[in-house]
Amino acid sequence: MQFELSNEFIQELRTLISNQEDEKILKILDDLHPADIASIYNELDIDEARYTYLLLEPSIASDVLVELEDDDRVRFLNVIPSELIAHQFIENMDSDDAADIMQSLNDDKRDDILGFIKDSGQASDIADLLNFDEDTAGGLMAKELIAINENLTVKDALGAIRDQAQDMDEIYYLYVIDDGNKLKGIVSLKNLLFKPTTTKIIDLIEDDIISVRTDTDSEAVAQIMEKYDLVALPVVDHINRLTGRITIDDVVDVIREEAEKDYQLVSGITYDVEPTDKVWLQVKSRIPWLLIGLVGGVFGALVIGYFEGDLVKYASIALFLPLIAAMGGNAGVQSSSIIVQGIASGNMNLNNTGKRLIKEFLVGSLNGLICASLIFAYNLLFSDTFALAISVSIALMIVIVFATMFGAFVPMILQKLKIDPALATGPFITTANDIMGLLIYLSIARVFFNMMF
Repeated sequence: MQFELSNEFIQELRTLISNQEDEKILKILDDLHPADIASIYNELDIDEARYTYLLLEPSIASDVLVELEDDDRVRFLNVIPSELIAHQFIENMDSDDAADIMQSLNDDKRDDILGFIKDSGQASDIADLLNFDEDTAGGLMAKELIAINENLTVKDALGAIRDQAQDMDEIYYLYVIDDGNKLKGIVSLKNLLFKPTTTKIIDLIEDDIISVRTDTDSEAVAQIMEKYDLVALPVVDHINRLTGRITIDDVVDVIREEAEKDYQLVSGITYDVEPTDKVWLQVKSRIPWLLIGLVGGVFGALVIGYFEGDLVKYASIALFLPLIAAMGGNAGVQSSSIIVQGIASGNMNLNNTGKRLIKEFLVGSLNGLICASLIFAYNLLFSDTFALAISVSIALMIVIVFATMFGAFVPMILQKLKIDPALATGPFITTANDIMGLLIYLSIARVFFNMMF
């Protein structure tokens, strides 16, 4: 059953905390998922959260720690002794989750925690993972996996699996390695169970395996796992030695983070911000695109000022300025959004730029023709100036075609320049198309009004 957080629940929990009724607190929290407990902590102050957190079983507490938002987690860990973090929480986590948490801490706190677990194998695993960029396969992977030597028999392999499985929550694949720890392939657990115990693993290997290197970008990892429907992906170094594995839950986090980042870029926000972030950080994340919009507005005003004489002489031209600007902005954002989506999913081949632009030209032309025809019919019915009807229709047709082409072209260029193409959507496209739309419309209107009057 899905948990619903309410003010009544929080008030009841706060009362229990103030009365130090530990058993009742645990009874309330016992049936909740770690993610639900993490959401509760977002509503409590730091002392209340710490009090309830220290009551939890270490394994549950570890899962809750992983579910907390980054800023909340750091604030939380700073008020908990390093020795307690090391022995009760970090030691109960998978290496990738432990490394993620350690990555968010300052150097002193991190070294302090590692010092308490320096004699455990996990300390070296975490230290290895901290050497990788967090946005690469090495930064995503966990060290926990099952690797069996290709020279083992089925009987020996089953024994090796039992030994290694103690540290595993889920077993997705059995990776086969040679004496140099190089990845040779995978073997099915079903195969092991039904083959004679004297069969060599080397005779059961499936060598058609997909892997990534430690320096592979995390977004590329997500695309590979999505494309091939993988629940786990082995990670190898530059000489194909098996170093770890990435599971689907880690990739879901990457997809969510990339989606959030792209959504913020589309909205004109340049930093990864949360609603709980401080005012100054929120201002810094929003002001760059607002300033770009401001500059764009100034250029738009200059364009209108250049045609001031025409607007004074033929005031009806001004009626459709908002329409032209809005339609150009909308067409550009639609086009750029589709291109960015195709790039993000890996479904678009940028080597066919010309073909893609031709397709966008045809789409823009058809959309422009439909919209131009409708506005032409409207002006014939409700306007007594044929010059206005023909000017608006032709300008709208050209503006929609231009905006569609521009919206497709910019993200493709940004992608080739290794710049996030999501920057091309939202404020950038809208501002550029507003200026060009006004220039195109007013230029065409000047020509036709001067011809007909």
